[in-house]
Amino acid sequence: LFGIDPEAERRAEKQAAATQGKGQHILLVEDHRVNQMVAKAMLKKLGYRVALASNGRDAIALLAAQPFDLILMDCQMPEMDGYEATQHIRAEELKGGSVSHVPIIAMTANAGEGDQSRCLAAGMDDYLAKPVHQDEMESRLRRWLGTAVVQADKD
Repeated sequence: LFGIDPEAERRAEKQAAATQGKGQHILLVEDHRVNQMVAKAMLKKLGYRVALASNGRDAIALLAAQPFDLILMDCQMPEMDGYEATQHIRAEELKGGSVSHVPIIAMTANAGEGDQSRCLAAGMDDYLAKPVHQDEMESRLRRWLGTAVVQADKD
């Protein structure tokens, strides 16, 4: 009636989702293998490159070796949990080391009232409760990463 093709709109939305994260690199810090696979699949579907770390120590080592545009951080992990890893990352940023401020989004099954405050107090920028849904993850990633890379690719 108004010249709007619903099928064309759906194709455009899929294309935008596929190119949303093109060129952006996310560090996924998660110790649970199934959660790693699910989150990695979501991120790849949105067009992001993904590196995996199984605990906070591995995350810090990867971050020291290469830059990331954003970190998705589980809170409860062996060896070094997400809170301690985040505090370490923020301390390095304050020292003026080679690490610039990188957004850190908590991904945790602890969804109580005080849990979000604890994440933010540790230096995390945002919070996602597990189980994480694709649309919510996409919304948070857009909030912190925007779509500047996609627009830059079009020029």
